Amino acid sequence: MTRKYFGTDGIRGRVGEHPITADFVMKLGWAAGRVFSDRAGNDRKMILIGKDTRISGYMFESALQAGLIAAGVDVGLLGPMPTPAIAYLTRTFNAQAGIVISASHNAFHDNGIKFFCGQGRKLPDDVEMEIEAALDKTMVTADSAILGKAHRIADAAGRYIEFCKGTFSRYHNLKGLKIVVDCSHGATYNIAPNVFRELGATVEEMGVKPDGFNINYDCGSTHPEALQHVVVNVEADIGIAFDGDGDRVVFVDHNGELVDGDELLYVIARERHARGKLDGVVGTLMSNYGFEKALDDLQIPFCRAKVGDRYVIESMEDNSWQLGGESSGHIICSDLTTTGDGIVSALQVLRAVVTTGKPLADLKKEMSKYPQIMINVKASTDKLAGNERIAAAVAETEKTLGKRGRVLLRPSGTEPVVRVMVEGEEEALIQPLVKQLAEIVKEELS
Repeated sequence: MTRKYFGTDGIRGRVGEHPITADFVMKLGWAAGRVFSDRAGNDRKMILIGKDTRISGYMFESALQAGLIAAGVDVGLLGPMPTPAIAYLTRTFNAQAGIVISASHNAFHDNGIKFFCGQGRKLPDDVEMEIEAALDKTMVTADSAILGKAHRIADAAGRYIEFCKGTFSRYHNLKGLKIVVDCSHGATYNIAPNVFRELGATVEEMGVKPDGFNINYDCGSTHPEALQHVVVNVEADIGIAFDGDGDRVVFVDHNGELVDGDELLYVIARERHARGKLDGVVGTLMSNYGFEKALDDLQIPFCRAKVGDRYVIESMEDNSWQLGGESSGHIICSDLTTTGDGIVSALQVLRAVVTTGKPLADLKKEMSKYPQIMINVKASTDKLAGNERIAAAVAETEKTLGKRGRVLLRPSGTEPVVRVMVEGEEEALIQPLVKQLAEIVKEELS
């Protein structure tokens, strides 16, 4: 199916450039309202809207609200809320859908719109295609007698905080732990510190003063350097950093060392495996080979999905597994919630710390990350799959590595680039291999 607007994670772009404009977003709200109204029939029609803290959120919140009301749909306004909170609240309010205004880890000048269905999951392809088809129609305002109404949901933050706390073991607490929390001046700023504090931790806050422009700026999960410095300076046990919309998380151990998504997923998997509560784990094509090997040592089944949480969740469902995630820190615990949730994932890591009595630095040592080198080659990607010389070069590289590494050639989904990646036990081994392979790709496809 050819899409005009929707990507793998909603619609995203630079504010003021089509389609991230006020007029388009208003019509998007109307189109979504019409589609969900038709699907709901005579049932109550309500859609929730939440946003992160970037300045353009005010504009797009109003635009969506106008479009939905024109379509005859009631609107529940959540204000600044993490993306996973909007998924959760969409379910609990029995809404037809939830809409998130966010560009996740991007800078403030970008924004985007993404949707959750009534079950708190990302929209099926057929619904996205229906919305795209409705966007091509003339916008017609519903009769005044059936226009929608809007109201602000005042207790949204409290509801979500209680939900997050409920995903932590009721037999344990965080007393005695000193945690530094970096909220990236984003959507978790008034949520995450309260969750950890109410579970008993001593909390130092960072990135909790959003001004509309500073979201993700030199802070949060994409820029954890300041957090690493603070954790060491205040002698904290752990640092936790979220991205702008709160669906990703990375940690810092007490030594100030970064703990990425693969390592966090391993810590969660190992703790669940010890309790007999794990069937398998889904990673992605970019998951570190050391992660796969560490799971294999524990005899935990593992498979790789394409990059993107949508594909991770699909693979989890296909295998009937409840744990998966990406190196970026996007972790899904489907037994607890329907989408990647930074706070819920962080609590699962903290559960492992509390129940084992070991510092995070020790828990992550049980997995050894392999060196990973990637070279981006500017090239036409459409002939990659059928190129015999490249296929032969990949096979030869894999033969050289044996069981000590792996090779990945991945076309970019957004630009004419082939990502050439080689992993192995030793950097000295993989450095010449990745250079040689990248050169062949360049010669064949440029």
